[in-house]
Formats: sequence, structure tokens, C-alpha cells
Amino acid sequence: MAGLHLTFLRHGHSLGNAAQRMEGRACAGLSDLGRQQATALGQHWPDLGLPSHCYCSPQPRAAQTLAAMLTAQFGPLTLPVAPPVNCTNPVPVVWRPDLQEYDNGIFQNLTWAEASQQYPDLCQQLMTTADWLPIPQAESLAAGRQRAQGFIDPLLHSHRNGDRVWVVTHSWILQQLVAVLLGCDRTWEFPIAHTGLFEFALDCDRWNRQDDSRLNSSLWQIRRFNQRPHLASSGSTPDHPATPLA
Repeated sequence: MAGLHLTFLRHGHSLGNAAQRMEGRACAGLSDLGRQQATALGQHWPDLGLPSHCYCSPQPRAAQTLAAMLTAQFGPLTLPVAPPVNCTNPVPVVWRPDLQEYDNGIFQNLTWAEASQQYPDLCQQLMTTADWLPIPQAESLAAGRQRAQGFIDPLLHSHRNGDRVWVVTHSWILQQLVAVLLGCDRTWEFPIAHTGLFEFALDCDRWNRQDDSRLNSSLWQIRRFNQRPHLASSGSTPDHPATPLA
């Protein structure tokens, strides 16, 4: 299918993940394992389809993932040290603050044990109900969904069939992005591995059609969903379980 190919990518394993921290908007970078994962992905980029455009969260763990991928494929590069300065070598890279992870407010960068000690009542409530409880100073679910919608809608308007777009982001907002792209009226939880790939192919020319084209599954394809083909033969050590809000 010669449509728009859109690939979402979660960043590599981070120092915060290694410490089991709820990173949120914290600025920790990649762990050694995360750099290995990103490098392996960069080496396999041609097999996966080199991008014509890249969008990336400016948080260090995402920016370092993209930098390691580009370096592995194209050699040493001069990427901007401080996003959001954009660059065009060797592919256009746009730093997008709306691709940052969930802003988890007072829980930012805490372990669950630390949060339970500092905010025992709130943590007890969170452990005993399935209802969403707002976290002080944190982003609301509606705001996160609006952020994802505000990224997807212009992206589909500005790109065309034949473009290959890669989006480097974080687990929580990635769930929102997928929900928006699929037109879901709710956000589903699904596994997201470090450097896990979610690839979609869609026909931009028919995206806004209201006829039976909307029901033609050949026009809207899920090619990969939380897959890591770049690690299948690399011998890389599996990463630790994902940390919530990381």
C-alpha cells in the first residue's frame, strides 16, 4: 500500500526506568541498555523503512533515542544539544513538546515507595479504587487526549501518501496517540516495550471520506504493534518491566 506510513516509537530504557521511578516530565536520559536498544534500531532502520520526517519529544530519553538511531545509521551527527531547535540532517527532525510524557505532578520522578511515604492517603486511595483520581499538579486525562488530538490532526493534514513519518515519544501519550488515530472514544491500555514499534499505513487521500471507504480495511492497516524486530537477533538483554507514567 503506497499510503502514509506512520510509526510511533517508545524511547529506549532510561535511567528512571532502571530505578523504577515514575519519571513523567523528569529529565533523566537513557541507560546503557536503552542506548543499546536505540543503536540496534538505528542499524535496522533500512529494513524497517527509513523516514522522510521525524517528530520527537524534547525530553532527554526520547531525544537521546533518536540521536543514537541516527548515529547508528548515518554516522556521527550534529544534532541540536537543546531542543526544540529543529534540524534537517540527514532527515528533518521536529521537536514537539506535545509529544512529552504525562505530567504526573507531585509524583514526578518518585518511586512508588517514596510516593506512598510522602502522600500516604492519596496512594491508599489509588490502590483501592479503579476510578481515576486526579493527582495534584498533574495533567488531566482530557488534557492528554486533547494534546494527542492536536498532534495527530495537523500531521494527517500536512503529510501525504508516500511519506514515512516516525514519531519518538513516551508510553502514556503513545496510548493516547494510538486511540486518536484509530478513532476510539476511549483510551486502551496495551503493552509498550522500550523501542517498541507501532506502524500504521493509511490512505491520506481518503482519510476524510464519509462513504464506504472508511470501512475498507485495506486502506487502514496496522503493520506493527509493540514489535521489536531490531532486537530479535541482536542478543540484547530484555529490559525491565515498564514503569507507570515513564
